[in-house]
This record gives sequence, structure tokens and C-alpha cells, in this order.
Amino acid sequence: LPIFLNDSNLSLLENLDLIEDKYITRAGILLFHPKPDKIFTGSFIKVGFFTTDDDLRFQDEVHGNIFEQIEKSLDLLKTKYLKAEIRYEGASRIEEFPFPSPAFREALLNAIAHKDYSSTTPIQISVYEDKMIIWNQGQLPENWTIDNLTVKHPSIPYNPKISNALFRSGYIEAWGRGTLNMINECAKHNIPRPDFKYDFSGFIVEFRKFSKEYLESIGLSESFVKIILYIQENGQIGNTEVQEICNVSKRTASNYLAELEKDYLDKKGATGKGIYYVLKGQ
Repeated sequence: LPIFLNDSNLSLLENLDLIEDKYITRAGILLFHPKPDKIFTGSFIKVGFFTTDDDLRFQDEVHGNIFEQIEKSLDLLKTKYLKAEIRYEGASRIEEFPFPSPAFREALLNAIAHKDYSSTTPIQISVYEDKMIIWNQGQLPENWTIDNLTVKHPSIPYNPKISNALFRSGYIEAWGRGTLNMINECAKHNIPRPDFKYDFSGFIVEFRKFSKEYLESIGLSESFVKIILYIQENGQIGNTEVQEICNVSKRTASNYLAELEKDYLDKKGATGKGIYYVLKGQ
């Protein structure tokens, strides 16, 4: 499985510090070899669509070098796995995905940059009607917790040479802002902030869009479902809007909002009529 080198691409590999003792490094193979998974088992991406956790409807595998995997995976998600809502602004046709594309693009790049390529398990993207989960066999920097990812933090990539190549080619910024960008993009999209999880199995980023079916399945009342979906559609809600959509008194609306504030909402604004509520983390 050779990589044929001429003076041009040899110079590129040397500039990216991907040549050691006249041999291409592992990072160089992953970045530029046409079939890196033939050498490093599991260095590809699996994508599947699920209706429930145990009901897989269809799936794809994305192979090729890292740059090809990035582009092919993003294209596959946008054309096959995610249903875009179509709207028009003047003569322009706007496609809006259930999850913001800059956010899941960032999550994919993070998974690639931080994957443990000694593992034989590929990166896995599980897509549902109301959520998307990106998992990779990676790990946080030593002594870090999930909380570090929700505030400004330094960039400490697990694979520095891969990250450097992605930075030099314009895919990432290398400032440690990836997780913050995901949070901000979800807030702009009026959906919950991404859920970051880390355990012995690897690292997970989960994007979720609230649906009526999901909110009912976790036991929320009809009024609470209406309130959360209203905020998801409009960005925020006040006491007056709760009274209108739930047909309740001002006091009952206040009680509803106080109850939802425990797990789902954040209170914003000044006192009195200036108070409004957004989804938690926005």
C-alpha cells in the first residue's frame, strides 16, 4: 500500500513534520494514504440512522484519508441522514438542519483530532429523528473534566501532528474554542447545548432537538411541552406568552416557569416585565 512521493508532496510532508528518519509517520499515513484503515484497523467512520437505540434502519462506512473522511461524512449527513427544513428569504432558498452544521462539523473534527488511533474501533455517528451522537475512542487531557470544555481552555490535542495539519489546511483554529463554538451555535439555533460525556468507553458529543414525542416520553405535561417547544421555535418566552399558549392565570404561568427552571430553563432579564426564559445553557 505505497504512497508515491514526488518532490512536491515530499516537501509538504516534511513541512508538516510527517517524515521521521526518511519514513512517513503514522499521522502522515492517516492524513494522506488512500487506504489508511488497511494499515490501522478502525481508522474510518461509521454512520447509522436509528429509530430507537436497538432499531438501526440503515448505515454507511466512510473510508479514505482523514481529509476525505471529513468531507464525505459531512456530505453524507447533509444529504442522507439529516432532514433539512426548507424556507425562503426573498428569492433565496434556505435549508435549515435540525442541528447547526457548524456545530456537528466541529464535533466531527474534534473526534478525528482526538481519536486514539491505536484503537480498532471507528468513530461512530448515530443519527435519530431528534438527536445525533458522535462517539470516538479518545480521552481528555490528564486531570481535565467535562467542565473544562464548557469554558475557555487551551488546545491540547491528543494527536498534535494531525491537528497541526488540520490547522494548516484551515479546518480548525487550534485555540481550544471548538466546544465553545458548538455551545454557541446550538444557542443560536434555539436547541439545548450539546451534552459532553466522557467515560472508560470514550468521548461522546450529543446534540438534541426537543420534540413533542420525546418530551412526552419523559413525563412532561402538555403545558410544559408547549412551553419548551415555544422557546425552541422563538428563542425565549415570558409570563404573558405562557398564559396565552397554556390558557392559565399569571400565577399559574409563574409556577410553570419556576418548575421548568429547575431542569430546562434559565431566567434572564431584569425584574418584573423584563424577565424572560430561554433553554438552559443559551
